[in-house]
Amino acid sequence: MGFERMWGELAQVGRSARTGGYFRQPWTSADNELRAWFVGEAERRGLDVEIDGVGNVIAWWAPDGVTGPGVLTGSHLDSVRDGGAYDGPLGVVSALAAVDLLRERGFVPARPLGLSVFAEEEGSRFGRACLGSRLAVGALDWAAARELRDRQGVALPDALAGAGLDPGDIGPRADLAERIACFVELHVEQGRDLVDRGEPIGVASEIWPHGRYRFEFKGEANHAGTTRMEDRHDPMLTYAMTALAANKQARLAGQRATFGRVEAEPNGTNAVPSRVTAWLDARCDSDAALSDLVEVISRQAGERAERDGTAVEVSEESVTSAVSFDADLAARIAGDHEGGDWPVIPTQAGHDAGIIAAAGVPTAMLFVRNPTGVSHAPSEHAEMPDCLVGVSALADTLERLAGPS
Repeated sequence: MGFERMWGELAQVGRSARTGGYFRQPWTSADNELRAWFVGEAERRGLDVEIDGVGNVIAWWAPDGVTGPGVLTGSHLDSVRDGGAYDGPLGVVSALAAVDLLRERGFVPARPLGLSVFAEEEGSRFGRACLGSRLAVGALDWAAARELRDRQGVALPDALAGAGLDPGDIGPRADLAERIACFVELHVEQGRDLVDRGEPIGVASEIWPHGRYRFEFKGEANHAGTTRMEDRHDPMLTYAMTALAANKQARLAGQRATFGRVEAEPNGTNAVPSRVTAWLDARCDSDAALSDLVEVISRQAGERAERDGTAVEVSEESVTSAVSFDADLAARIAGDHEGGDWPVIPTQAGHDAGIIAAAGVPTAMLFVRNPTGVSHAPSEHAEMPDCLVGVSALADTLERLAGPS
């Protein structure tokens, strides 16, 4: 089947020989190779390809005379640092394979059917999750986006230019929400819900609200050997206690809190640091719970800083409110299948689908079972039989949504 061929072609792009994980950072050689691969596959199928100024790609299947708002599917091809193979690419390869399957069935869309690849979904380079889809629907203004810089200080416009892209003075078009009637994203499940249920396919009900917060801990640099412990103003200590507090508060509330990225200055083994910068990822089952969790973590960080003789500043980098997917669309997709309905389940992970849904477009997600339950790591996985079931499920869904009815 075409899915297996395509999956094999992507298997080594951006893969680390040391860890087996993937470094598919946006607007780098690996990302450029993947985008070119997708464009080639789309053109091989006779699809009409459009690429905007930040590298969002949509390939349209629109037979003669078929116009109007279309049905869009797809996902992303970038990864977190040392990520898994399936987060994003599974939805892109499945979209191409679903078109092949629909054509084998003799299906002809009654409305335009688009396959999408959105740029910088993970936010792993410029710190803004779903950057491409936010720009595409106007949820983020280009004037603000162009000021973003990566860890090396490279500005977003310079990164785009290095990848052969040019958003121009105005920026990418932001009218996607007006051009599509609905969006369906297939994604590997990032958890074990489907494993526990014994089901290969699920449908999303909602995305938990989530945010990224920057904690700046400031202290006083000093000698690691000659400075007495009681004389120190050590921001690393304040950070460490804050990380423990975040873990405790999230556990008590049944929510999620993670400090996954830390930078120390001057970053010397034999020196007390002068500054520690850490990023909190927080996810909760309601907007109010998210606000409460971040508030209590920030308050405890401030209290600890007073005791340590340090200071802390907390700034919000990005926050996405709760997203409830179209319930009628989810029920329509989940129901009436051989062997019973697919389960409808929530997800704690952010997706381009959430951005598009928040823009007012009826949106749904399909999940493919992940036997390890691990994501954003090399052991992320989906069995090939389940992937093929996912292709069939996506094709069935697109046939319902883009068909004459």
